[in-house]
Amino acid sequence: MTIPVAALLKKKEKFERDPQRLPEDFREEVFRLEEEGEWIVDRVPEPFVEAPTKYGRSKKVPIANLWHHKSCGQCGHIPGYSTSIFWVMRKLGMDYNDPRDQTSCTAWNYYASATSNSAAQAAVAMRNFAAAKETGYFPLIHCGTSYGHYKEVREELILHPELRREVRDVLAKLGKPMVMPEEIVHYSEWFWAMRNEIAAKQVVNVDGIVATVHPACHYYKLVEGDAIYDPDVYGGQRTAIVTGLAEALGAEVRSYSTWFDCCGFGFRHILVQRDFTRSFATMRKIEVMKEEANPDVVLTHDTGCVTTLDKSQFAAQAHGRNVGVPVMSEAQFAALAMGAHPYRVCQLHWHSADYRPLLEKMGIDWEAAWAEFQEDLKRLERGEIEFLSWEDCDA
Repeated sequence: MTIPVAALLKKKEKFERDPQRLPEDFREEVFRLEEEGEWIVDRVPEPFVEAPTKYGRSKKVPIANLWHHKSCGQCGHIPGYSTSIFWVMRKLGMDYNDPRDQTSCTAWNYYASATSNSAAQAAVAMRNFAAAKETGYFPLIHCGTSYGHYKEVREELILHPELRREVRDVLAKLGKPMVMPEEIVHYSEWFWAMRNEIAAKQVVNVDGIVATVHPACHYYKLVEGDAIYDPDVYGGQRTAIVTGLAEALGAEVRSYSTWFDCCGFGFRHILVQRDFTRSFATMRKIEVMKEEANPDVVLTHDTGCVTTLDKSQFAAQAHGRNVGVPVMSEAQFAALAMGAHPYRVCQLHWHSADYRPLLEKMGIDWEAAWAEFQEDLKRLERGEIEFLSWEDCDA
């Protein structure tokens, strides 16, 4: 199959909001299927923010009472990503549920062509939605892959009665009902919705910090209609959420020519062609950012993107390539701006690219923070504590 390169480049430059191409509103079908007894719709709880999406429809982003659907990759590779999300929510006084019975979404295998079947995939999603409903909290998806995958699952379930029947049979064996959220919400949408409240709690000045943003493909390229696009950011031509938060904090966001490209992760690539992933991440993304924007930090909002853009740089550095820029999620950046500990909360010691020059430019004494963290480890070794508590993090 020939790749339509010209069409892709044109789409990257500008898109028109053509009413003739407006996708059907999935919510109408979601509620219609509830009326027909196919499932229960989990309503977005109040309070919520009405956010503009790509084609002009609004999306409800809940503010509190959230059930955190965590990310396998965040927990395994960049744990400071998840803890930063929780820390920021705690600082803003938001109630949430950190569940212990959430399963993996299994989408990583799906996108790598190594999964089982559509009914199994959809049943995993619906099991997690039902688990959230049982707690009385609304699901908030940490991982961009889970988020994109669940939106595709929703589409498939709406279109295929036979698939709904198969999934209903699976859930019946688990003793769970069919539950479909009114909205599927990514954590970064919450950060965008709360950007002014986050900025109001800011204690670290980030004026003078230059950032580049990598928007995650699975956030805005899969079922693209309900990704958030703000007319005040990029003229509504790109998804707004990470840039909107960074600018609310006072950072300067610079553009670069390959912003539309994948980070290189690509799922199948990272599993079977890792040299391709490493080369793409560094030569097509990081080097272009450095040459065209010279950022102090790269901000993104997905597990695979942070991991790939950060951990691909060490090999390129060994070959003398023009790399060497820290990569983190906007949640970690926001937490740092709000005064979070760079090691106890943001856990930057898990990152490969050197983040210390960024901390110094932000006025954060990383050496003192590292000494505090080393003392924490000694307390753990002596058996004085079993883990770091939130109180330890804020001491």
